[in-house]
Amino acid sequence: MPQAGSNEDGLTEDYTNSPLHRFKKPGSKNYQNIFPPSATLHLSNIPDCVDEEYIKTLFASTGGAVENFRFFQNDHRMALIQMASTEEAISALIAMHNYKISETHHLRVSFSKNPIS
Repeated sequence: MPQAGSNEDGLTEDYTNSPLHRFKKPGSKNYQNIFPPSATLHLSNIPDCVDEEYIKTLFASTGGAVENFRFFQNDHRMALIQMASTEEAISALIAMHNYKISETHHLRVSFSKNPIS
Protein backbone atom coordinates (compact mmCIF):
# COMPACT_ATOMS: atom_id res chain seq x y z
CA MET A 1 0.00 0.00 0.00
CA PRO A 2 1.32 3.48 -0.76
CA GLN A 3 2.12 5.75 2.10
CA ALA A 4 -0.37 8.50 2.95
CA GLY A 5 0.29 11.66 0.97
CA SER A 6 2.13 9.92 -1.85
CA ASN A 7 1.24 10.46 -5.51
CA GLU A 8 -0.23 6.95 -5.59
CA ASP A 9 -3.25 7.77 -3.40
CA GLY A 10 -6.39 6.39 -5.03
CA LEU A 11 -4.53 3.94 -7.27
CA THR A 12 -4.75 1.08 -4.81
CA GLU A 13 -7.26 -0.10 -2.28
CA ASP A 14 -6.87 -2.35 0.77
CA TYR A 15 -9.29 -5.29 0.58
CA THR A 16 -7.93 -7.07 3.65
CA ASN A 17 -11.26 -7.19 5.51
CA SER A 18 -13.58 -6.80 2.51
CA PRO A 19 -15.98 -9.47 1.23
CA LEU A 20 -14.54 -8.65 -2.22
CA HIS A 21 -11.13 -10.04 -1.19
CA ARG A 22 -10.86 -13.20 -3.32
CA PHE A 23 -7.73 -14.62 -1.72
CA LYS A 24 -8.32 -14.11 2.01
CA LYS A 25 -8.49 -17.79 2.99
CA PRO A 26 -5.03 -19.43 2.73
CA GLY A 27 -5.35 -22.89 1.21
CA SER A 28 -8.70 -22.17 -0.46
CA LYS A 29 -9.23 -22.97 -4.15
CA ASN A 30 -9.00 -19.25 -5.00
CA TYR A 31 -5.78 -18.89 -3.02
CA GLN A 32 -4.23 -21.78 -5.00
CA ASN A 33 -5.15 -20.15 -8.32
CA ILE A 34 -3.25 -16.88 -8.14
CA PHE A 35 -1.34 -16.30 -11.37
CA PRO A 36 0.65 -13.38 -12.77
CA PRO A 37 -0.99 -10.97 -15.19
CA SER A 38 -1.52 -12.32 -18.70
CA ALA A 39 -3.77 -11.55 -21.66
CA THR A 40 -6.08 -14.46 -20.75
CA LEU A 41 -8.66 -14.06 -17.98
CA HIS A 42 -10.61 -16.74 -16.13
CA LEU A 43 -14.28 -15.86 -15.64
CA SER A 44 -16.56 -17.58 -13.14
CA ASN A 45 -20.01 -17.25 -11.61
CA ILE A 46 -21.56 -16.80 -15.06
CA PRO A 47 -25.35 -17.34 -15.00
CA ASP A 48 -26.98 -19.67 -17.54
CA CYS A 49 -28.86 -16.79 -19.17
CA VAL A 50 -25.64 -15.13 -20.37
CA ASP A 51 -24.21 -16.03 -23.78
CA GLU A 52 -20.80 -15.63 -25.43
CA GLU A 53 -21.71 -12.51 -27.42
CA TYR A 54 -22.91 -10.67 -24.32
CA ILE A 55 -19.67 -11.39 -22.45
CA LYS A 56 -17.49 -10.43 -25.43
CA THR A 57 -19.41 -7.15 -25.84
CA LEU A 58 -19.12 -6.46 -22.12
CA PHE A 59 -15.35 -6.94 -22.13
CA ALA A 60 -14.87 -4.97 -25.36
CA SER A 61 -16.65 -2.08 -23.63
CA THR A 62 -13.66 -1.79 -21.26
CA GLY A 63 -11.64 -0.38 -24.17
CA GLY A 64 -9.82 -3.52 -25.23
CA ALA A 65 -10.08 -5.98 -28.08
CA VAL A 66 -11.36 -9.49 -27.38
CA GLU A 67 -9.14 -11.94 -29.28
CA ASN A 68 -10.70 -15.24 -28.20
CA PHE A 69 -13.39 -16.69 -25.92
CA ARG A 70 -14.31 -20.16 -24.73
CA PHE A 71 -16.79 -21.53 -22.19
CA PHE A 72 -15.52 -24.50 -20.18
CA GLN A 73 -16.71 -27.66 -21.88
CA ASN A 74 -18.54 -29.16 -18.88
CA ASP A 75 -19.32 -26.00 -16.94
CA HIS A 76 -21.04 -23.04 -18.63
CA ARG A 77 -20.55 -21.05 -15.39
CA MET A 78 -16.85 -20.60 -16.22
CA ALA A 79 -15.01 -19.33 -19.30
CA LEU A 80 -11.70 -18.01 -20.58
CA ILE A 81 -11.46 -14.73 -22.46
CA GLN A 82 -8.31 -13.51 -24.18
CA MET A 83 -7.72 -9.81 -24.63
CA ALA A 84 -5.29 -8.35 -27.21
CA SER A 85 -2.64 -7.59 -24.56
CA THR A 86 -1.81 -8.04 -20.90
CA GLU A 87 -2.45 -4.33 -20.34
CA GLU A 88 -5.97 -4.64 -21.79
CA ALA A 89 -6.60 -7.71 -19.63
CA ILE A 90 -5.53 -5.81 -16.51
CA SER A 91 -7.93 -2.97 -17.35
CA ALA A 92 -10.73 -5.45 -18.05
CA LEU A 93 -10.14 -7.28 -14.76
CA ILE A 94 -10.27 -4.00 -12.84
CA ALA A 95 -13.49 -2.97 -14.56
CA MET A 96 -15.28 -6.33 -14.62
CA HIS A 97 -14.41 -8.17 -11.38
CA ASN A 98 -17.50 -8.22 -9.18
CA TYR A 99 -19.62 -6.77 -12.03
CA LYS A 100 -23.32 -7.46 -11.43
CA ILE A 101 -24.01 -9.61 -14.48
CA SER A 102 -27.53 -10.62 -13.39
CA GLU A 103 -29.86 -10.00 -10.48
CA THR A 104 -28.24 -12.81 -8.46
CA HIS A 105 -24.71 -13.10 -9.93
CA HIS A 106 -21.54 -11.02 -9.70
CA LEU A 107 -18.84 -11.91 -12.22
CA ARG A 108 -15.55 -13.19 -10.82
CA VAL A 109 -12.46 -12.40 -12.89
CA SER A 110 -8.86 -13.49 -12.37
CA PHE A 111 -5.76 -14.11 -14.49
CA SER A 112 -5.53 -17.54 -16.11
CA LYS A 113 -2.44 -19.70 -15.97
CA ASN A 114 -3.13 -21.06 -19.47
CA PRO A 115 -3.95 -19.31 -22.75
CA ILE A 116 -6.97 -20.41 -24.77
CA SER A 117 -5.95 -23.28 -27.04
